[in-house]
Amino acid sequence: MFGPGRPSSAPAGGTPAGGAPSAPGMREPGPLARMANAWWTRLIDSVYDGGLAAQEAEYESGETRRDYLWNTVGVGAWGMVFPALTVVATQLADPEQAGRFSMAFAAGTLLMFLSNFGVRNFQVSDIDQTSSFASYQVHRWVTSGLALLVGLLYCTIRDYGPAMLMLSMGVYVYKIVDGLADVYEGRLQQADKLYLAGISQALRSVAAIAAFAILLFLTRSTAIAAVGMAIAAVATLALVSVPLALLETEASRPWKTQEVGELFRHCLPLFSALFLFNLIESLPKFAMEGMLPYDNQLYFNALFFPAQGILLAAGFMYKPQLLRLANIWANPRRRKRFDLIVLAMVGVICVLTVGTLVFMGWIGIPVMGFMYGIDFEKFRALAYLMIAAGGVSAAIDFLYAIITVLRHQDSATKPYLVTFAFALVVPTALIWLLGLTGAVVGYLASMLLLLVLLGIEYYRIRQNLSQKNRSPFRS
Repeated sequence: MFGPGRPSSAPAGGTPAGGAPSAPGMREPGPLARMANAWWTRLIDSVYDGGLAAQEAEYESGETRRDYLWNTVGVGAWGMVFPALTVVATQLADPEQAGRFSMAFAAGTLLMFLSNFGVRNFQVSDIDQTSSFASYQVHRWVTSGLALLVGLLYCTIRDYGPAMLMLSMGVYVYKIVDGLADVYEGRLQQADKLYLAGISQALRSVAAIAAFAILLFLTRSTAIAAVGMAIAAVATLALVSVPLALLETEASRPWKTQEVGELFRHCLPLFSALFLFNLIESLPKFAMEGMLPYDNQLYFNALFFPAQGILLAAGFMYKPQLLRLANIWANPRRRKRFDLIVLAMVGVICVLTVGTLVFMGWIGIPVMGFMYGIDFEKFRALAYLMIAAGGVSAAIDFLYAIITVLRHQDSATKPYLVTFAFALVVPTALIWLLGLTGAVVGYLASMLLLLVLLGIEYYRIRQNLSQKNRSPFRS
């Protein structure tokens, strides 16, 4: 699981490293059990030997191929949590229960972005470490606590019954832990050990899927299953994500109130844009909750999953390169290469979108019907529209990450606010008129508007920077 950068040796006599001698005839533990035992031994030894941060790192940095592999596995597993669990909920419960779970997950995802506060891209591109990792941690614990309070407030306002309250809070805790773990995984990426962040993310996602599925099978209660998922996420945070980041990166200098305040100030535009983007994505779901039966939540999200694949696939390609892109941009002589990378990535997103459309037109719709036990043929046209929206969303996500690398994230706030105002009115009106079709059309229209506005803003930023570089009076 955690391929170390230096080999471990076993004592003479065949005693496994970090374990007890095997009795004659006793079955040897499997490779996963040995790795788990070795990791547990390392944790215990670290606690008794000066603390986690005082230990020497054991895993190599700069492993580009391993970074891509495990980042893909981690993000892929994370992206599969929602679709996998809605399939499980549909098969073991019913479409209405799956729809309620989908609604809770949509709200939980917004809380995760509140916990993140838009810091990840800022953190990994903080080449000079102007803020200490300790300050990043304090900031993230504060935002995560705030997210939990907001979740409780939302459930109170919605006046959920006991079952929906339990389901929602279980999902909210899981997603907030996702946001909290992100600061530790961001630290690993900052230390050029992205593959360890991918392993952490994959373990948390697999544990959540397993806990939810097993408990739902045993109890047929989505509420109990959601609580089990939250417990699994907390366990992986405490046993893997936090200690891995502390053990495998250099010790941080102490946190400072000023640095935490600066993170709030610098990342507020980042958070505002990312939160508004995901709120814009979720507004059709919130509007449907008041106007359509809960099973429409399931249909909308099932149609969105292929589109989400485009977003995830694009992220696999560019997110591991954010640190390198920041370094390229820092060198004025390499700015043309930076522009070529941006254009190439936009082209890749177009290819991914067309490929997904072809797949859905071929066997994608029947595969979805088999997975959910629901006939999606009547939603074929909506599936194509949703895939187009997914391609647009991936382009927005990439463009915003580039604006962050350029350190002009505050300039993106206006496009998001304009689109948010549009999304408050148009999708809601379309849902009232057309039902589920209106939700999909409204979502696509919102994404197209945001892409156009963000593209104009990026062009303006890039032109201003080019003129500044050509000016003989620049500092």
